[in-house]
Amino acid sequence: MNNKTGTVAQALQEIHEFLPCATPQQWIDNALANQDLMLIDHAHCEKKAASTALSLMYRYVENTNLLNKMSRLAREELRHFEQVLAIINKREIVYCHLTPARYAAGLRKDVRTDDPGRLVDVMVVGAIIEARSCERFAALVPFLDDELADFYSSLLKSEARHYRDYLALAEQANCGPVDERVAEFLSIEEKLILEPDSEFRFHSGPVG
Repeated sequence: MNNKTGTVAQALQEIHEFLPCATPQQWIDNALANQDLMLIDHAHCEKKAASTALSLMYRYVENTNLLNKMSRLAREELRHFEQVLAIINKREIVYCHLTPARYAAGLRKDVRTDDPGRLVDVMVVGAIIEARSCERFAALVPFLDDELADFYSSLLKSEARHYRDYLALAEQANCGPVDERVAEFLSIEEKLILEPDSEFRFHSGPVG
């Protein structure tokens, strides 16, 4: 095992320990049966992640650490969007609008409205979303064709770093540990991941 492989494996182990549950096999089956839809929604997710990072930069202009981390994250997410879009175009898939999964909205409904609580919660939610994305990429890799498997494997390191960055920013905003808020949002996340959904999306629960 080389250093890069070892680093990714360690990051995945940390993420598996952080998340409340693994992605259900039914969702993986849904994804494999709907790969065009998965790629389209994945592209939307990357675009939304970049937009979220930019909006945080506009809102918290005096937080230098946040500005630096969100600037890098936005660039990386937009690059990922371009990469997904290239695969979509290569496979002659029609990129189109999709209704969003209930996942992100379900997590954000309990975000506090006033700072610093709001910033803490937004960062915790960001960490959870990035961790789940990383976990799902890794879960899919063994079942995908070589092109997609290589691409999703290449995303693992950056997604794991994004998870850590969000969590560190949450602790900075809270001036200390955020274990209680993390536990509350992970409880919500577990239900969103395990309960059935009516439509397949990259962050949906199992369908069917």
